[in-house]
Amino acid sequence: MFKGHPKGLIAAALSNMGERFGYYIMNAVLVLFLCSKFGLPEEKSTLIYSIFYMGIYILSLVGGIIADRTQNYKGTIQTGLLVMASGYVILAIPIMATAGNMSWLLPLTCLALFLIAFGNGLFKGNLQAIVGQMYDNFEIAAAKEGEEALRIAKSKRDSGFQIFYMFINVGGLIAPFVAPLLRSWWLNQNGLLYNAELPALCHQYINASGALVGDAMTKLSELATQVNNGMLPADMYAFCDQYLNVFNTGVHYSFIASVAAMIISLVIFLCTKKGLPTPAKKSAVESVSYTAEEKQAMAKELKQRLYAMFAVLVIAVFFWFSFHQNGTSMSLFARDFVHTESLAPEIWQAVNPFFVILLTFPIMWLFEGLARRGKAISTPMKIAIGMGIAGCAYLFMTIFCYVQGYPSGTDFRAMSVDAAAAMKAAPWVLILYYFFMTVAELFISPLGLSFISKVAPKNLLGLCQGLWLGATAVGNGFLWIGPLLYNKFPISTAWIVFMAVCFLSMVVMLCMVKWLERVTAEGK
Repeated sequence: MFKGHPKGLIAAALSNMGERFGYYIMNAVLVLFLCSKFGLPEEKSTLIYSIFYMGIYILSLVGGIIADRTQNYKGTIQTGLLVMASGYVILAIPIMATAGNMSWLLPLTCLALFLIAFGNGLFKGNLQAIVGQMYDNFEIAAAKEGEEALRIAKSKRDSGFQIFYMFINVGGLIAPFVAPLLRSWWLNQNGLLYNAELPALCHQYINASGALVGDAMTKLSELATQVNNGMLPADMYAFCDQYLNVFNTGVHYSFIASVAAMIISLVIFLCTKKGLPTPAKKSAVESVSYTAEEKQAMAKELKQRLYAMFAVLVIAVFFWFSFHQNGTSMSLFARDFVHTESLAPEIWQAVNPFFVILLTFPIMWLFEGLARRGKAISTPMKIAIGMGIAGCAYLFMTIFCYVQGYPSGTDFRAMSVDAAAAMKAAPWVLILYYFFMTVAELFISPLGLSFISKVAPKNLLGLCQGLWLGATAVGNGFLWIGPLLYNKFPISTAWIVFMAVCFLSMVVMLCMVKWLERVTAEGK
């Protein structure tokens, strides 16, 4: 599995795995946590989520620039881990949100999210740049042994990034269980049970000063009785206040695990950093003169490589816009439309990393088997195929939700408990969706990183990896569109939008494949 890859690959992957574990604890619960803690409407919570997620990747561009200019990649990575840890420390403090402290508590929470995003920006792209440099050095060493050794070394880059990406998802697989388990444990310690719908109703009751009436009041009474050992609370106002406090305190405790994960990741990195290369390390200046024709050819090649990189970055924008709905509209779909009584909606985000771990090596073996038979699929073609598979995921969701006659999320939540329960889908719907999206992810995300490492100018590896993450940021900046469509229109309409985006991106990518293959060959 790891045979024939640079020795530093596993060390870098382990460092990243610890950081990703801490990050995915927070990411799995963020939208629902903002709703339950502050009583924010879903549109506002997902807007904060979109800005935060966009900030992570925009700040990766800043982190890449800092590392490229200072040539201190490893120091930048260490600083990033410490900054992230400080953000998680702030989130771990269990302060109850009230009308009196909302003016400073919500901004403090946003400050914590900024620290996490900035620390992530210093860490993420620069570690990926180190992995890219690792394979550059690997290929240089292989070239000294002959053309066949160089060919084999070059064939390892895509699979190396897939291995690196798989380790990320080991942390992502475990993390979504942490917050729900701690939250349910803390509720049980206080004689209460978990219910995903109850926090929103509690906020409505408190905001209405106990004047909630009609179906909403009936639903609140039914759910409060269910979670309160079958007894209707004598003082509903006190019950709502207690439930929100206990519910959210359990989530706060989970961020302590994020702090611990940052520390573990830092320790791993400090213990192994000597064996990791430094991207674009300055070498002694050689006196070399070039003819005008040679300079023109070099400039043309550089432009072609940059054009190719930006073309793939545009496709990445649309993929991440569709894929990262798992933290917004798909989390809301899991909460509202799927039978998840025994499984918190946040835990469904573990299905994606589970499939990543399960499918990474079969897909690697598929690619390697085709290459051995002389039928290798180029990286640009893999990305095009991935966009088509993502489109199929949303095609399935569109057909299923249309056949079921699902209304908008807003209309569905207004239905009675019994009527809504009768319409809910079985969990296999989410499992099948995540299967398709994970296969698409494995065709796009690690191979996109590999593609960028091939075409990027060698003295700008950190910046170019930051640009890849910046493209992800642009896609994340539009994540709020999904929940907006989800709550305003029949949800099959929302899935149609994402399906169209994915299939159109596939067509555009297919039109560029031949050109991108030529440029990639020039950039190796």
